[in-house]
Amino acid sequence: MVENLVVGAPFFCKQMIQRLVTSNPSPAYVQRVASVFAGNGKGIRGDLAAVWLAILVDDEARSPAGLTDPSFGKLREPMLRFVQWARSFGVTSSDDKWIIDDLSDPGSKLSQSPLRSPSVFNFFRPGYVPPTSSLSTGSVAPEFQLVNEGSVGGYLNFMAVVLQKGLNLQRIKASYTDELALVTDATALVQRLNTVLCAGQLSAATQSLFVTALNATPVTATSTDTVKKNRVYAAVLMVLASANYLIQK
Repeated sequence: MVENLVVGAPFFCKQMIQRLVTSNPSPAYVQRVASVFAGNGKGIRGDLAAVWLAILVDDEARSPAGLTDPSFGKLREPMLRFVQWARSFGVTSSDDKWIIDDLSDPGSKLSQSPLRSPSVFNFFRPGYVPPTSSLSTGSVAPEFQLVNEGSVGGYLNFMAVVLQKGLNLQRIKASYTDELALVTDATALVQRLNTVLCAGQLSAATQSLFVTALNATPVTATSTDTVKKNRVYAAVLMVLASANYLIQK
């Protein structure tokens, strides 16, 4: 069992930090979490609830300094982006079956699908470094193993369709109720998406760019439902494609 190996705690904890917080945690961060793995303060080793709490409330995870540190954070996995979209915009299943096909195709879908990793070692290696990376020596970017020219276009094209038509012959669709209530105010709409999807981390310049793009097609209270929905679709897709969203901090 991994919890009984001498190197088990640091090995496990570093990978959990990579999945939840940042691709390149400091050795001190790993050590703090590993010490909780070794003992939760109640004489229990391997208490995963305590480990995950330690990961998420650690100063390195919560410090505002991470927001401006280019070495901090991680690329959001495609499936996590998809799940966040579904949870954020009231996705429902009309037949309550939630049938979703294999989403593994990088050219037309997400490059990732639950329980379909290409090997027992997950979708990407914890030590992966992009071949043209400008990362500092020793830094890694595991989730970028799924990224290439085809997968970038595949993700955007897939989400552009899903935003509007949903999945499974439109049985699984988002409502966008709160977004449609703000649709005539591009600034308010972008601010809401900044909060819901990016935890307020969209830069001012990016928000301004999105508002300008949305205002290029006027939407008023008397606009058709199609026009109103198209603005929401465009706004959501722009955020889902932005660097401020794709890199989780």
